[in-house]
This record gives sequence, C-alpha cells and structure tokens, in this order.
Amino acid sequence: MRIEKDLVAAAATPLVLGILMDGDLYGYAILKRVGELSGGSMQWTDGMLYPLLHRLERLGYVTSLWGTSDAGRRRKHYAITDLGREQLAERQEQWTVVADALRQVWQDRPRPTAVTEGWA
Repeated sequence: MRIEKDLVAAAATPLVLGILMDGDLYGYAILKRVGELSGGSMQWTDGMLYPLLHRLERLGYVTSLWGTSDAGRRRKHYAITDLGREQLAERQEQWTVVADALRQVWQDRPRPTAVTEGWA
C-alpha cells in the first residue's frame, strides 16, 4: 500500500518524537523503526528524515550529539528534549481527536472498493 505524501508529512513529527521517547537513536535506526512500526508500508528516505530532524532540532524538540559506533563510524544521535515531550503530548491529543472523528465516520460502513481505471 502506498501512503500519500501529505499523510506521511502530517504524521512525521509525532512519529519521530514518539520513537525518540524510547531512547536516543541515530538516523538509520529511526528509518528502520518507522519501517518496523508500519509493517513496511512506510519506507522513509534520508532525504525525508534528515530535514525533519534538523527542523526538530531548530525548534528545540530534539538535540543531537556525535558519537562513534562499535565499528568506529561516527554517527549523530538524536534525543527528545523536554520541549519535544510537551510537543509530543500536544500532538497526541490532536491525533486522538482526528482518529476518533475518522473512526466515527467509518464505523459501520463498508470499505469502498477500489476503482479500476481503463476499459472493461
């Protein structure tokens, strides 16, 4: 299943902040975790993640620190800040309202069938 760009963008900040609530991670580990949490449906790229992490850092929601892996490679680790935790709590409240509204709209309604384009 392909998830539309605008939905991915809307979910990106709370998803990354939520992932960082479990502990500090470097970029590739965040990308991997997104894939795991979505059952492989969300495959983010570096080009999507790193601008988001830099924006979250500018806003004060995350901090970063360079470290060295066991293999000797330098990696930048990201951690959520107190301000990031506050922002995550606010986003959770917003998403709860949205999810509840969608659930009510979709409840007891059959899923629409996919429209096949082309000639029959």
